[in-house]
Amino acid sequence: MPDRRPHLLDAALAVVADKGMKGLTHRAVDAAAGLAEGTTSNYYRNRAALVEAVLDRLLELDADLLRNVGPAGPPSNVTELAGQLAAMVLALAGEHAGLTRARLALSLDRPETVTAGHYLLVGGLEQALAALGLADAAARARDVADYGDGLILHLLTVRRDEEPDAAAIAAAIRRLLC
Repeated sequence: MPDRRPHLLDAALAVVADKGMKGLTHRAVDAAAGLAEGTTSNYYRNRAALVEAVLDRLLELDADLLRNVGPAGPPSNVTELAGQLAAMVLALAGEHAGLTRARLALSLDRPETVTAGHYLLVGGLEQALAALGLADAAARARDVADYGDGLILHLLTVRRDEEPDAAAIAAAIRRLLC
């Protein structure tokens, strides 16, 4: 019998993306997963256990996303880095928008859950900027991360009907870096 946990947790992330944390119930996950009522509670006895498992699944999916959507290697210049970051923003607001919505809902409910990932991302960006020889890499990395976070939020909300322009996003990132 296959392990149903990944399927249940992906369904739980879809519930959170669609209905927020208040919508995350065992019954809602069962329905989203297309499984018999009570299945989720057999694996996750209470809501706290379900939320913890969802957070672990989100970290797992984020790692997969960075491996598959992220850059193949370190950028050789600011233009290449800006293009890589623009592609990541577009992926998070497009193809992976459901995962991003779930991450936002979870972070509003439990802000501490995104802190480590945020610092890991900013730290990696800071290292990339320092390797490119940019001064004040730490401040610039924070600025770019803040821009990316804000842009993703806007692309998912107030600008959801717009077709984002990768070149314009990359140009904005270059302006922050130069």
